[in-house]
Amino acid sequence: MTSPVWDPAQYLRFADERTRPLRDLLARVPALPNEPAATILDIGCGPGNSTAVLRERWPQARITGVDNSAPMLATARTEGEPTADYLLADARDYDPAPAGPDLIASNATLQWVDGHLAVLARWADALRPGGVLAFQVPGNFDAPSHTLLAELRRSPRWRDTLGADAVRSGVHPPGRYLDALAGAGCAVDVWETTYSTLLPGPDPVLEWVKGTALRPVLGRLTDQADRAAFLAEYGRLLREAYPAGPHGTVFPFRRIFAVGVKR
Repeated sequence: MTSPVWDPAQYLRFADERTRPLRDLLARVPALPNEPAATILDIGCGPGNSTAVLRERWPQARITGVDNSAPMLATARTEGEPTADYLLADARDYDPAPAGPDLIASNATLQWVDGHLAVLARWADALRPGGVLAFQVPGNFDAPSHTLLAELRRSPRWRDTLGADAVRSGVHPPGRYLDALAGAGCAVDVWETTYSTLLPGPDPVLEWVKGTALRPVLGRLTDQADRAAFLAEYGRLLREAYPAGPHGTVFPFRRIFAVGVKR
């Protein structure tokens, strides 16, 4: 699969909507073993919007944001949460154990990590006793935003350019996450929510996915004429699937949440 080339400004166009699931996730996180001076890892911190939310909850904690995108980390350092530490590393390979974390948080990252159930077991093992692993992932891969993209990618016009691996659906049912965290020695809380997000402006669903799911596809559309043609076709399909209403465009977005407390 093509590694996404991230655009912090595009991602942050819907910063409030992207951050709300993290706030709902953290509402279920109990007190950490070493509060108020807890050690917290924000794995997949992106442009630092998630790191800033963690700082609000734990103002005295030592927080380290981890991400594999240098542009995202540059934004995190200046606009996200400047008082945190940041590390350029890939979630697939990063070893959190030396930090001795009280909390590992991951906001909409694990869908990009192949084999992430094994990664979760490694992260849980790295926690202090009583430490917490909390993450949320999108669960909307059967939604029109993704199915239309997959169909368009496989169409005769685009299949040679985009290939079969340009869109991923690497998440599991909630029960798989419950089993994985319980098997890793955690007390577990797993749930799902569908947000009915009201998006403003023209082509708002296209603008949303341009910040996330569409990034690998855009990385392959290096010819500007091809990119414009693809976005026009995909945008038309999205407008039909998500028609604008009098107050904006309703974009249903399912999310899967999990909180594991190490026994």
